Amino acid sequence: MKCQCKTSQNNSKDINPREPEDKTGRHPCFSIEAHQRYARMHLPVAPVCNISCNYCSRKYDCVNESRPGVTSQILTPTQALQKFMIVRDKVENLSVVGIAGPGDALANWGKTRKTLELIRGRDPEVIFCLSTNGLLLPDYAGELVELGVGHVTVTVNCLDPAIGQGIYRYVDYRGQRYEGLAGAAILIASQLEGIRHLVRRGVLVKVNIVMIKGVNDFHIPDVVKRLKDMHVFISNIMPLIPARGSAFENYPGTGAKELNSMRAACGADLRQMYHCRQCRADAIGMLDNDRSAEFRTVHEEEGATGKGAVCRSARAV
Repeated sequence: MKCQCKTSQNNSKDINPREPEDKTGRHPCFSIEAHQRYARMHLPVAPVCNISCNYCSRKYDCVNESRPGVTSQILTPTQALQKFMIVRDKVENLSVVGIAGPGDALANWGKTRKTLELIRGRDPEVIFCLSTNGLLLPDYAGELVELGVGHVTVTVNCLDPAIGQGIYRYVDYRGQRYEGLAGAAILIASQLEGIRHLVRRGVLVKVNIVMIKGVNDFHIPDVVKRLKDMHVFISNIMPLIPARGSAFENYPGTGAKELNSMRAACGADLRQMYHCRQCRADAIGMLDNDRSAEFRTVHEEEGATGKGAVCRSARAV
């Protein structure tokens, strides 16, 4: 999809005044200007997911496939540090290290935290970012701030559990599995509480919304209005990718025209991201020039695994 450079279409009153815009200056996913100048690196250290989304598939991982939840390797924190050092030396404009799965960053908190600690010890200037479905965000928001994570992406597909039960098969929370309305209600409440915690602490929050025809598309404007009231920095309305093996594999994909029409309508309330590429969990490089294949064999001899795609609901950093 061609970039429509409209992320700055809203005026400053739509931005939380406590969140200075210069914090986005080197983050390609939060800034249209940065995406043309800076690179990011996703470290796939988080294989486990604690919810099951109807648009996710855990079964497929093609090296030529680019979509969220896909990786060719699962790295340990130590391997992630080693790969970061190699990539940093070869990608001059690398500015962001993100953890975008392939499961959920917070459902693998020990590995996520260790990875961030190791990298911060070697590079105090790198920008930290992570994606999450938000289920455990209230538990870890404080630690994220302490670790220097300044940008967080949360996937919020709806605010109504009646809609959510058609998107999520189940939610695993505090040792129990919840389905239907109960699971969706727990997830939504956690997402909103977690976002409030982050915004109060000065973290820039991007919210991803997967646009699914007949399921949540009619509800998206209401979601965006609520996000504006919560001082979310930007929202990213994304097309459904009907992944093979997912419950939604036969659902119609979202067309560019209807997607951009929704973005334009919601842009009256909150700035919109138009340049998302729905990246892999091991993406490296500029958003328009993924170089992950160059580094795909790094650490294979050290035991890094290629487990295939693993579910994640937080769809792109």
